[in-house]
Amino acid sequence: MTDTVTLDMLLAERAIARGLSIFARTLDTKSWHRLSEVFAADIVFDYGDGQDRAGIVALEAHMRRFLDMCGPTQHLIGSLLIDVDGDTAVSRAYVQARHQRRDDPAGAIFDSTGEYVDRWRRHGEGWRIVRRDALWQMHSGDPAVLGAVESDLG
Repeated sequence: MTDTVTLDMLLAERAIARGLSIFARTLDTKSWHRLSEVFAADIVFDYGDGQDRAGIVALEAHMRRFLDMCGPTQHLIGSLLIDVDGDTAVSRAYVQARHQRRDDPAGAIFDSTGEYVDRWRRHGEGWRIVRRDALWQMHSGDPAVLGAVESDLG
């Protein structure tokens, strides 16, 4: 990244920050059809288990595997660092995700804390993530809220 900041770079940063916010809301509303607003069709991702997977269909299946099993969630994304270089960019964003047991408002919760490292590319339809690496630092609570055991979480 150069020391000169251009209007195009600022607009790219805004679009990328907005994309991350759309992603969080997509998860929390389970609006899976909106994943294509943030991710490229050929996305490659590792959600913390050391395995690369590819394609938006695989990404949706991965999200649904855990989030369709639980009740309400809230994904908070912040402390953004975005470096834009022409039609590509890298963002690093902290994530804190809270998951609650389905049909049990006072019941168990499960929290995940970590960082998303995303590689973005500008496409005709806008900025899309082409690579995501989720780096999980902490999990706490009951993983059964997600229909998972700790080893499933990476």
